[in-house]
Amino acid sequence: MSVIEHYQELISKELEKNSFLGIEPKGLYEPCDYILSIGGKRLRPVIVMLGSYVFDGKVEEVLKPALAIEYFHNFSLMHDDIMDEAPLRRGKETVHLKYNINTGILSGDALLIQAYRMFEDLPAEKFKAVTQLFSKTAVELCEGQQYDMNFETQKEVSYEEYIQMITLKTGVMMGASLQIGAMIADASEEDCQHLYEFGKNLGIAFQLKDDYLDVFGQQDFGKIHAGDIIENKKTILYIKALEVAEEKEASELKFWYGMKTDNIDKVYAVEKIYRIAKVDFEVMSLIGNYTELAMSHLDKIQVADEKKLQLRELAASLIDRQV
Repeated sequence: MSVIEHYQELISKELEKNSFLGIEPKGLYEPCDYILSIGGKRLRPVIVMLGSYVFDGKVEEVLKPALAIEYFHNFSLMHDDIMDEAPLRRGKETVHLKYNINTGILSGDALLIQAYRMFEDLPAEKFKAVTQLFSKTAVELCEGQQYDMNFETQKEVSYEEYIQMITLKTGVMMGASLQIGAMIADASEEDCQHLYEFGKNLGIAFQLKDDYLDVFGQQDFGKIHAGDIIENKKTILYIKALEVAEEKEASELKFWYGMKTDNIDKVYAVEKIYRIAKVDFEVMSLIGNYTELAMSHLDKIQVADEKKLQLRELAASLIDRQV
């Protein structure tokens, strides 16, 4: 069993140990347990534990803070699903449809508060530093979500604006998760910062790869092909296509993005424009650039290379995936 698989097992056991089942009022806590029970790879809490592992931290000290990140992530999913009017989450009915919208909001709030409670066992000095970083990151995620919502009605979205948005929505949480683990393991301030930058830039590369795979990835039966095109999401593919496309293709791309339809003709037409503009190569190059930047920070961390191996393997699994 790999270190990552071992941590996934530990997190699953800790989630069971801290289950909300049987806690009253049932209407508030059952939805919390429901969303936590429908799976996921537990990537974010594993990252917290890896941040500690790199610096020989104690597993028992980082388990609950790792759960805090998993609680926060699922709280954000509950609220995101309401905003997106999403019917499914990980192939299961979303909380607001299984119960109702008010329950989705309130149970999400409860899960956020429970996340903070997972830090309570930390020594006072670490508690303050960790919760300050956690709160800063939580606010940044809200900012990123607002920018993402703004893009729905914003006519033009620049490359810089898009990178800022995905940094806030994805990058900072990956960076903070690693740094929280490192802080609990008493890593130096310099090493903590390099680990944060590694996670942040890896998170950006991860989201860019997500955008790429939505159109150019292998078919995933759990996900709608080209869902971003159907939803008119101004992803990196759309932004780069407008930058380099000829006037005719750019005009056609804007035409298709001016209508909300799941017509297959729209998907084929937009994919064709992307291929003509060669944005698939452009985006893969960007993914490589951000991955290299992430690795440059990992290289600067003052620990033995073998302690970094798990993070290198994690990065490879996130960036090399085909679905």
